[in-house]
Amino acid sequence: MIAERIDGKAFAQSLRERVGRLAAEFACKAGRKAGLAVVLVGEDQASQVYVRSKGKATLEANMASFEHRLPADVSGAELLALVERLNVDPAVDGILVQLPLPGYLDEQAVISAISPDKDVDGFHVINAGRLSVGQTGFVPCTPLGCMMMLTDRLGDLSGLEAVVIGRSNIVGKPMAQLLLDANATVTIAHSRTKNLPDVVRRADIVVAAVGRPEMVRKDWIKPGATVIDVGINRVAAAEEGKTRLVGDVAFDEVSEVAGAITPVPGGVGPMTIAVLLRNTLVAAYRNAGIALAGDDL
Repeated sequence: MIAERIDGKAFAQSLRERVGRLAAEFACKAGRKAGLAVVLVGEDQASQVYVRSKGKATLEANMASFEHRLPADVSGAELLALVERLNVDPAVDGILVQLPLPGYLDEQAVISAISPDKDVDGFHVINAGRLSVGQTGFVPCTPLGCMMMLTDRLGDLSGLEAVVIGRSNIVGKPMAQLLLDANATVTIAHSRTKNLPDVVRRADIVVAAVGRPEMVRKDWIKPGATVIDVGINRVAAAEEGKTRLVGDVAFDEVSEVAGAITPVPGGVGPMTIAVLLRNTLVAAYRNAGIALAGDDL
């Protein structure tokens, strides 16, 4: 048996098309476009690439993009003042401060300064709390994208056993909460979990988000399980001086036993920006007091 390849790129494109259609409808109803503000501090090359791609995707989705580029030595007070201006700007529905920030800045203080109702990254402690108690808020983009792909493939997750490998606030914990809310039986595993392969082997659903290249092996996986690989790791390629991207799952060998699996690249990654656009549009509808049918997004 060779696992079904879950095409995150195609799934993300479909979501972006729905967002674009509903964003155009929003602009007609509200008299303005939904707006996403992205704040970039410093000259980190990877962050610059991410910000450019987010801005391009925002415009393609019929939304307004506001980029704010600040020098690497900007003071914490200046950054917080910008966030506060964006909080009260009626043209801005979502605020994203690109991480990581330079080490001298307090990331948590900056995240906490963003209005929870414009926190489309879903990192604010209030949105984390809303998720934990089942209230409406914003969920971090990567786990929400994973959840969309899981429910698309499996439908009702009730009673399925799920193992999330990784306990970060950005992926592991919210992923576990989403699965729990879907009535799955959830285990959060991590670096100190005893007999980790045995724990993972119980799972109908495995979400690997630990940041260790190809850690999850074939003999860890229950035959027919659905495997979502969140990891993005750059490792040496066979050709000298070259690198390649791999996930946290040994894709080729796990594909021999899993029922379905996301590749790296082309799996979870494209969903993150698509869900960011989705969250921004949801924020716009809420901020404008316009109803959005739950099934649309």
